[in-house]
Amino acid sequence: MKEHFLYPGTLYADKDPTAVTTILGSCVAVCFWDVVLKVGGMNHYLLPLWNGEGLPSPKFGNIAITKLLEKMFSMGCTKKNLQAKIFGGAALMASSSGLLNVGERNILTAEDVLADEGIRIIASDVGGNQGRKMIFQSDTGGVLMKKVKKSV
Repeated sequence: MKEHFLYPGTLYADKDPTAVTTILGSCVAVCFWDVVLKVGGMNHYLLPLWNGEGLPSPKFGNIAITKLLEKMFSMGCTKKNLQAKIFGGAALMASSSGLLNVGERNILTAEDVLADEGIRIIASDVGGNQGRKMIFQSDTGGVLMKKVKKSV
């Protein structure tokens, strides 16, 4: 099986079975899996919404999810066969609240975009105050996840 490390602000999808690994703090990763074709993909975004300035980069949630969907469709996936899983969005600083809580806003962006697209979220592990290390198996849609304690 291929292995791929997913850096912040990037996405990955491939027809070949791949173990996609990433580490999340306030960032969010959305995983898509097509139940018929048995292929999957994952993104890792840092900020919730692109404001229209500069390039529409996948470091923004609304762009990252749309770009990953486009990649999935280019591999023959259909929206009705897609399942989604969401991870991350931790509040790593004690004073993070409201507009300053990027993690919370990242989670809401994923939920809103997926609802607008009509894609069902079948699993999630979001929020809290710990980071996460995760491995997404693109051929099964399975996710292995471990909470990461903050180091002092």
